[in-house]
Amino acid sequence: MKFTFDIKSPQQQYIQITAEIKVTGKETTVYFPAWRPGRYELGDFAKNVNHFQIFNGDGSALDYQKTNKNTWIVQTEACESITIKYSYYATDLNAGSTFLDATQLYVNPVNCCLFTDEVYNDPIEVQLNIPDSWEVAHSLKVENKVFTAANYDELVDSPFICSAGLQKTSFEVQGTTFYVWFNGLIKPDWKRLEKDFIAYTEAQIKAFSKFPTDEYHYLIQILPYQTYHGVEHSKSTVITLGPSYAVFEELYKELLGVSSHELYHTWNVKSIRPSEMMPYDFKKENYSKLGYIAEGVTTYMGDLMLYKGGVFNLEQYLLEMNKQIQKHMDNFGRYNYSVADSSFDTWLDGYVAGAPGRKVSIYTEGCLLAFILDIHLLKFTNNEKNLDDVMKSMYLNFGDKGVGITEKDYQSEIEKVTGVSMQWYFDDYINGTKSYTSLLKECLETIGLKYHSEPVESDFGAYLGAKIMEMNNETVITALYPSGALDLAGAMIGDKLISINGVSVNTNADRWAKYFRNDKKEILVNRKGVLVKIHLATSDTVYYERYFIKQVSNMSKEQSYAFDGWRRV
Repeated sequence: MKFTFDIKSPQQQYIQITAEIKVTGKETTVYFPAWRPGRYELGDFAKNVNHFQIFNGDGSALDYQKTNKNTWIVQTEACESITIKYSYYATDLNAGSTFLDATQLYVNPVNCCLFTDEVYNDPIEVQLNIPDSWEVAHSLKVENKVFTAANYDELVDSPFICSAGLQKTSFEVQGTTFYVWFNGLIKPDWKRLEKDFIAYTEAQIKAFSKFPTDEYHYLIQILPYQTYHGVEHSKSTVITLGPSYAVFEELYKELLGVSSHELYHTWNVKSIRPSEMMPYDFKKENYSKLGYIAEGVTTYMGDLMLYKGGVFNLEQYLLEMNKQIQKHMDNFGRYNYSVADSSFDTWLDGYVAGAPGRKVSIYTEGCLLAFILDIHLLKFTNNEKNLDDVMKSMYLNFGDKGVGITEKDYQSEIEKVTGVSMQWYFDDYINGTKSYTSLLKECLETIGLKYHSEPVESDFGAYLGAKIMEMNNETVITALYPSGALDLAGAMIGDKLISINGVSVNTNADRWAKYFRNDKKEILVNRKGVLVKIHLATSDTVYYERYFIKQVSNMSKEQSYAFDGWRRV
């Protein structure tokens, strides 16, 4: 199989793609990927395809029928090969997209490369017809604008950037060469970056005992506007970050965070992968309940490795943990839907806000439950083992052998370390919705950390039980605390605030709420064009709170011992 990429009119943002495919039989079924790994929802990339044509070996057009949104059946009797020509609209620029303009060709092949079952496992050659001045950032070897993938899986797992503006550095850790590529407007501080990247990389490799590949590439798109995104691959990651001027200033911790997260994915999900995704099926959804491992454990470990590697101090690490606790406490879906079920439903609504209180985040819940597990592993092993030991075992016994995992496999590896049953953990917290707030506090205290809370700064949030947001010079209710003051008084999400006690409000609604904190309130809202009055009595009940963690001033010997075991690689 061979693909050729042409960019005849980059300003139109259409990539001209030619696919040459060997065929056998009277009919050949051609597929476009329905989704991409790292984003467990349908991507429907075929929506970007235009000018789709199929020819036989002598250039004659072939009959074909489109049978669903990403499948074509081609009449290939008496054909040894077919040529498919199409244009792909490449206007999105994020860590999982494909993009073209006059300055670069950036390709995630899973977006734009079709396949057939017959040649899925055959080698694939790719020809890039790009300007001679453009360099190619790629995890596969490129010679004379040509590279070869071992099969379709490797092709779609190997994104690349072609541009004249690429900047790069490289470093070596335990026999693996790591390349960092920047594309876009950026002035890299290579010395600082290399020092920090090496530190967390050493910590991660030590935790797993070895790295899965002999080289690894960070493909980092730096943009002039605010953005933050990363997608994992076996030998690389694509990261988008911006604005440019902040990358080595206030956004530097975000660069470190996403980079460490994506590197950890090299073991966890690219190697340690749910059995339902081993191998990936790009034709349809790949349902799994193990997102709390793939994304949750990675979220926890990605940040923790920055601390274990000495890149973050404890205060910096705890700021990241604070964010997860805040998200957990603000999401009342934790009472209604388990993290395992929410993982299964990422294909339904995992990347949108969805119905209030319906589901939880596999990233947040998985992260906090990984922390709870980590502390229990220390507890049951006299501080000799932690979550690193479980994940290393998962990698060596499953990921490194190309064997997919199940929840039972995960539980079994955990229990090999603890020596006791962990059924309660899976029944109550992974597959159940039992509150773990008190358990989280206990685990924090075990390692000398204390959990605090205080009312949020917003009076609407703290004392009225509503989150508000300014939109187009109006203030809108975006969330309601269940059984909070405004919820019980009849407020609705989407209500636009008009006045409080007869005083007109727009972007100063929260200031007026504070002014009238100890008074009865009549709030006038615009509800889909209808004016509605909401009456509130005075109350000192606190609803939305701010949560944060601090280290206790005087640790006990037991806490110090546990703390050292927790931060040990």
